Amino acid sequence: METEQQQRESIKTSFSQGTLALEGADTANLPKLPPATEPESQWQQISRQITQFLEQLPEYLSNFFQNYKQPLITVALILAAIVTAKVVLAVLDAINDIPLLSPFFELIGIGYASWFIFRYLLKSSTRQELGNEIQLLKNQFVGE
Repeated sequence: METEQQQRESIKTSFSQGTLALEGADTANLPKLPPATEPESQWQQISRQITQFLEQLPEYLSNFFQNYKQPLITVALILAAIVTAKVVLAVLDAINDIPLLSPFFELIGIGYASWFIFRYLLKSSTRQELGNEIQLLKNQFVGE
């Protein structure tokens, strides 16, 4: 009876110290549990997920770019061509609105067309020369 009383007192004192162990037991070799953590609040979970996503974002982007490199370049070139065409058309429209400049450019165009017809299209020999030049340009771009 007296030994049970002593065991209860030792359990109470060890429990009040924060550890629960039986008297006479070797606690050095027993596995220790990590201390209980406080449950995360919803905001902490969301912020943790956001930071994890932002940490991995450069890796995601580099993998995406490596996998879709050629289609991305094609789309970028198409968009650049569309933007360039719109800018050129806007500049031409602005130039066309300047008085006397539009008729001047029309005269230049008529003059160049007349020169081209006279130079390359009237004689058979010059038509062959033009055909040879076109074939040469085609071979340079396309190949033989």
